[in-house]
Amino acid sequence: DFWTAHRLLIEDQLKFLTTDVWELEFTGYGLYPKPPKVPKFPDSDCVALLSGGLDSFVGAIDLVADGKNPFAVSQVAAGDKQSQAEFAAKIGAGLDHLQLNHNVKCPGENDRSQRARSFIFLAYGVLAASALRRYKDGERVDLYMCENGLISINPPLTPARLGSLSTRTTHPVFLGLFQKLLDVADLRITVRNPYQFKTKGEMLRGCKDQAFLKKHAAETTSCGRYARNGWQHCGRCLPCLIRRAAFHAWGEIDKTQYVYADLSKNDSQHARYDDVRCAAMAAALVDAEGLEALATTNLNALVMGDLRPYRDSLTRGIKEVGQFLTAAGVR
Repeated sequence: DFWTAHRLLIEDQLKFLTTDVWELEFTGYGLYPKPPKVPKFPDSDCVALLSGGLDSFVGAIDLVADGKNPFAVSQVAAGDKQSQAEFAAKIGAGLDHLQLNHNVKCPGENDRSQRARSFIFLAYGVLAASALRRYKDGERVDLYMCENGLISINPPLTPARLGSLSTRTTHPVFLGLFQKLLDVADLRITVRNPYQFKTKGEMLRGCKDQAFLKKHAAETTSCGRYARNGWQHCGRCLPCLIRRAAFHAWGEIDKTQYVYADLSKNDSQHARYDDVRCAAMAAALVDAEGLEALATTNLNALVMGDLRPYRDSLTRGIKEVGQFLTAAGVR
């Protein structure tokens, strides 16, 4: 009855997250798992989603440096399971770590796009947060989902791209709707993204354990086509470009192995590849005319409030990518 009463709220979240049209129906009589005889309540004071990516890695490092004791939660993805476990073991004195997958087989046709996967990822985080001793004692628990501002908003880079061509995993509108669902469910959990107004390069430069980050940053995964390239970064998709731009802005050598490393090659696989060209066009357009020259339909003042800090971080993020592309020889 509860979920049916809030069906429209959940549909709105999924529609915004994936740009698909959703209609949900909830059925009863599900089976609960058998509870443990002696339940364990971890002593962690917050939860950090640890994807295996660079942003969540920096986020966990900073939380530990700030004196927090995060419980790490990972959604298993092909190629990342081992690195997720290694990161959790290496950060600080080692973090308590929960890894779960979503290997669900539905009747009929299965959607392989995984556009809605972040909804499940957050749900895993909520599961862990509500199991902490802090939560059991009646306190609120922070759930950290760390990502840079450019990827978070993920605006279309050219007028021809009506959508962002990717999910809105940490978009403040989506996270706001998810927070609303937590509140109506009376769950004492607050979702936070402390890097909403930071570029990826600013995240790297500002990381509070530079020596540890320098040692392990290249082990993280950013590529949107990681599996397709034999568990290697392609080096030319938008997440790879933002990653490479962040290393460039950080001023440290990027030891990541990229399939298409030399973007100065003037062919369809490198400099003229769609994402590379769109990123270069966006950087040139923003440099010449400002952010307003891009389609910024992903910004909504009614929901997000003052848009100036979002616009500022987007401008800096796109310029960061443009500076990298210039240095890489993309013309």
